[in-house]
Amino acid sequence: MRKSIFIASLLVMTTAAHAGVIIEGTRLIYQGDKKEASLGLSNPDNLDYLVQSWVESADNARDNAPFLITPPLFRLDGKQENVLRVVRTGGNLPTDRESLYWLNIKSIPSTNHDESSNTLQIAIKTRIKLIYRPTGISGKPDEVADKLRWHKQGNNLVVTNPTPFYMNFQAITVGSKHIDKVTWVAPESDAHFAVPGGITGSTVSWKIINDYGAVSHAWSAPLQ
Repeated sequence: MRKSIFIASLLVMTTAAHAGVIIEGTRLIYQGDKKEASLGLSNPDNLDYLVQSWVESADNARDNAPFLITPPLFRLDGKQENVLRVVRTGGNLPTDRESLYWLNIKSIPSTNHDESSNTLQIAIKTRIKLIYRPTGISGKPDEVADKLRWHKQGNNLVVTNPTPFYMNFQAITVGSKHIDKVTWVAPESDAHFAVPGGITGSTVSWKIINDYGAVSHAWSAPLQ
């Protein structure tokens, strides 16, 4: 029987661990005063993987991302490790706030070339945030997350971020109601989150994800 190969691409947003390839981090912070940022990969399996990586802008356009990854394509053998190096190649990026990009990593397992067997080959793609932090700002998001301001607008919860950092939320609660599908709020911007059934509480609490991928402690503030 001829070998039948099916390739599927699976987008994983909540974890940085593949079946076989482990990404050492859930986000990559590129410090503006550094020449590069690096991200470790490891393969604890006996199976070899082909790894491809690239950077896209926040609107998913690869051509608009001023970053180069080396190596962009390589084989990661079983029980081996490698390091992705991200280098800024230009771009007129803001100097007073962070910029958000997406770092894509796709891993394709090697296949058994035995023509008598059927093979299911799955290519898994993971996207993690690549956040460029210019030298013009100091500190970290969890040091100023208490400055977020909250108000209600109909059935929407609106958060205002006066800081230069992206605030990536892990949880938001209004009264005793947990908000579903929380994402982030960009620097010096607003973000809207729908509250099914309306907003009944007068206090909002929130947790963010810090530079290391850990969950912060909770902050609380009155809902304006």
